[in-house]
Parts: sequence; C-alpha cells; structure tokens
Amino acid sequence: MPSSFSTDGTETFSLRSSRPVRKDRMENYTAMAVCLHEREGVLQLSEGREEGEERAPMIRRDHELENLEVELLLEAVFQHYGYDFREYAGASLKRRIWNMIRAEKLETVSGLQERILHDPAYFERFLLSVSVNVTSMFRDPGFFLAFRNRVVPLLRTYPFIRIWHAGCSTGEEVYSMAILMEEEGLYDRCRIYATDMNESVLQRAREGIFPLDQVAEYSDNYRESGGTKSLSDYYTSGYGSALFRASLRDNVVFSQHNLVLDTSFNEFHVILCRNVMIYFKKSLQHRVHRLLYESLVPFGVLGLGSKESLHFTPHERDYEQLEAGWKLYRRIG
Repeated sequence: MPSSFSTDGTETFSLRSSRPVRKDRMENYTAMAVCLHEREGVLQLSEGREEGEERAPMIRRDHELENLEVELLLEAVFQHYGYDFREYAGASLKRRIWNMIRAEKLETVSGLQERILHDPAYFERFLLSVSVNVTSMFRDPGFFLAFRNRVVPLLRTYPFIRIWHAGCSTGEEVYSMAILMEEEGLYDRCRIYATDMNESVLQRAREGIFPLDQVAEYSDNYRESGGTKSLSDYYTSGYGSALFRASLRDNVVFSQHNLVLDTSFNEFHVILCRNVMIYFKKSLQHRVHRLLYESLVPFGVLGLGSKESLHFTPHERDYEQLEAGWKLYRRIG
C-alpha cells in the first residue's frame, strides 16, 4: 500500500489501501459457495422461502464444510476489500465470526459472506467484530514502570524520538505513552505514530474520550506505573466521559496501517506492538516480526504483550531483554 511522509521535525504520513475492488473474482467465489451449499443442502436455511413460510429446521453443520465456508469468506474479504485475515489464528477467528452471525440473526457463514460482499456497512461491522479491541490506559503497569526506568534513559540520548504504536486500537495506550513522555520531559521532541487497520477505532482514538467509569482503574494503573501526578490532571469529565487534553495529541499522528499487508514507513526508536500477534498464526507472526525488526533503528526498543514472545522467531537472537519479567527488548543485531 502506498505511503507518503516527510522526515523532518514535523513528519506526517498517510497510508490507505489501494487494492482495486475485484468484482469479477467475487462472482467466482460467490458461485463456488452457492454450488457447495447446494451440494450439501444448506441453502434451504436461508433461501427458497416465501413470505410467511415456516423457517426450515437448522441443519447440523459439517466441520469440513464450515472450514471451507470460512476460507471462502476470508478470501472474498481479501479480494474485495483488501483486508487479509487468512493467517489469523483459526479458533478465535471462527468464534468471532459466529458471534457476528448470531448477532445479525443469520444461520451460515455463507449467508454472512453474501451480506458482507454486497453491503459495505456489513463489512464495517464485520471488521469491528473480528478485530480484538481490548485495551486500557497503562495496561500492565509494570511494563510502563520498566519503560520509565530502562527505556527513557536511552531515549534521552536522541535529539528527536519516533515511537510507533502498531495496532493501537482505541488509543488508551497511546495517551498513556504521551503522558509518560510529557512527565519525563521528552514529549516536545518526540512523534508518536498510532496505527490500526480499523478506521472506526482510530476515530475514537483521535477523539480521546473514554468512559468515566473506567477511569478509576486507569488511575490505579497510572499510579502503579510510576505516574508523578494525578491522572485527573490530564482530563476533564462530563456526561459520563473523560475527555483527555488536546495537547496530548499535538505530537501524535493517527493513521491506518495494516500489519498483514503494509510495509515499513519509517525508522523508529521505539515500537510497541502489544497483544496483537497472539491472534496470528506462526507464519504471519514471523512476517510481522520481520517488519518490526526492519522498522527499528539499531539499538531501538521493541515492546510486546505479556503473552507474546521472541522465542522461536527469526529474530530471536537479534535482541536483548532490557527488564526481566517484561517484554521490552533492545535490538542488537
């Protein structure tokens, strides 16, 4: 996907999909799905009923056929919309697909595929359903405390600092990093790039508005992470929400970027990609690790989630761990 950016002190960038819509390919995929379902007698579940006719009984699904339906759905989404979920971990992805099928009161994966291909609004809901957007401010406070103690001293040696939050979701950890960098006196000479494949969650991140009932937990996390003030110094409350200071976004660039399909767009002193790759198959994890490695400056720092690891990846020997117990690594290779 194309990217454009400048590398001076006010660098910005823009990334968006340029994959053409392949309607001819989609007709083939849809035809394949219809043939397969006719063969298995599944179409009677959703087609061939007149208004007021009794719904046909649910047919027990064949496991092989279900896998094929999911495969066709993911291929169709890739060809038509340019989003690639084909190497996501199968069990968790299937679970999220079926959650959407039930929420939309559909009966088959193929029924969902038809809606997604012909209704962009359905695709937006699909994207939200299969994306895992679980996050919080100062998530894993010990990680942020280790960042203050071990990474910040390294960052002080640079005249300008570039930080990439890959898979930033709704932005809670981006604001956490902005607060941390401000308290350490480094915010004015850093640029934080916050990317996600999902424009809907990015828009929420840009707004910087979070539910007030979650702020008590965020405040506890902030204190445990070594915060030097009160978290309430950084937001105003009203109507059940906390609106974080606009100045925390001054040096943040929010933009779409797809870790599965897009390439590196700059060199960074810090890359945080936390709790993203746990949803990927091993082959995709290895590709993303290569992307992150190639995007780090020599001696740059990589931060991973608590359940993620560099073990058995192609770049396992290219890093040293900075803090025992926390997934902070310094590139040495």
